[in-house]
Amino acid sequence: MSGRPVLLFYCQHSVGLGHLARSYVLCSALSERFRVVLLCSGPPRDALRPPAGVQVVTLPPLGVGSDGAFASLDPAYTLEEAWTARRTRLLATLRAARPAVVVVELFPFGRARFRRELIPLLDAARAIGALRVCSLRDILVTRRSDQERHDERATRLANAHLDAVLVHSDPSFARLEETFAPRAALRVPVHYTGFVVEPSDGPRRRGDHVVVSAGGGRVGEPLLTAAARAQPLADRPMRLIGGPLLPSEAWRRIEALAPPGVELRRSVPDLGAELAGAHASVSQGGYNTALEVVRSGVPALIVPYRTAEEDEQTRRAHRLERRGAVRVMEAERLTPAKLAAELGRLARFRPRPAGIDLSGAARSAELLDELMAPRAAGCGRA
Repeated sequence: MSGRPVLLFYCQHSVGLGHLARSYVLCSALSERFRVVLLCSGPPRDALRPPAGVQVVTLPPLGVGSDGAFASLDPAYTLEEAWTARRTRLLATLRAARPAVVVVELFPFGRARFRRELIPLLDAARAIGALRVCSLRDILVTRRSDQERHDERATRLANAHLDAVLVHSDPSFARLEETFAPRAALRVPVHYTGFVVEPSDGPRRRGDHVVVSAGGGRVGEPLLTAAARAQPLADRPMRLIGGPLLPSEAWRRIEALAPPGVELRRSVPDLGAELAGAHASVSQGGYNTALEVVRSGVPALIVPYRTAEEDEQTRRAHRLERRGAVRVMEAERLTPAKLAAELGRLARFRPRPAGIDLSGAARSAELLDELMAPRAAGCGRA
């Protein structure tokens, strides 16, 4: 262990758990080559188990409060106190770890609000000679009211503070320039890793039930409710997975209306295993769930979550649909009767392989090893 270089990985998750789940998979793979220190913050993450062998440093949580305003999620801190404590902990961790590599998830292509702590972190990383890298998903948000200004700002920050960008996508499926279009040139090298997905335990015997899931569950009540009401019409056993972030009052409403043919699970430790043993899947189209669906080969209906600004899930779902890997139903069409009809069609659907690279976790570790090689051999050795 003593010969491995140190890698500092920063993740701030927000509405769901997708960013944190992907970071955990990455950190697990990275720990084969690096001594990984993970800095993370966001809503409660008890439902996800950190990867073995990774040191986790938590930051005072910041996010959207119950009133919709950005706030400290720990009552022990005011918002400004939380910012101060976070920055102190970030820089102290960097000084103690002396990393050879610093990876920040999403920034500056997102998480602009956190620039006040991330720019000092990246500047401190440069001062010690560390490689500075952004970890980025396949498809970015493209419908912000200030999208052009956002992309220009992200380009300036990336050019000034990063040495590389790792895009966790297969370029045959989604390329960065399709959802990121600044006028100025992005001079930072961009590397495609393939998609990041949890290693599989192998095929399982399929049951006769439909697994209905909504990621972390924070915005999953409409889908779960429609599925519970559709079950008697579809006449197919269902397993509804609420998700750890589904509000308690929403879960109670679903419990109250679920018919006998619906099995309720508040959360599960391994969605991939659930899908591998299911007759079919109904889900939203987040990065992690979509890839678990593809890997499992389960007949799947995706009902992507979408808002005025968030169209990432819709884009991903339709690209998979064009490859014959899934079926898609727009959320605006979601009713119990229409969902039951779609489940009837899904019973006859035979998904085709998506033909995408799913080796992104291991390839990310290889790339960082390669990118670090030209730097001073002794930098960041534990």
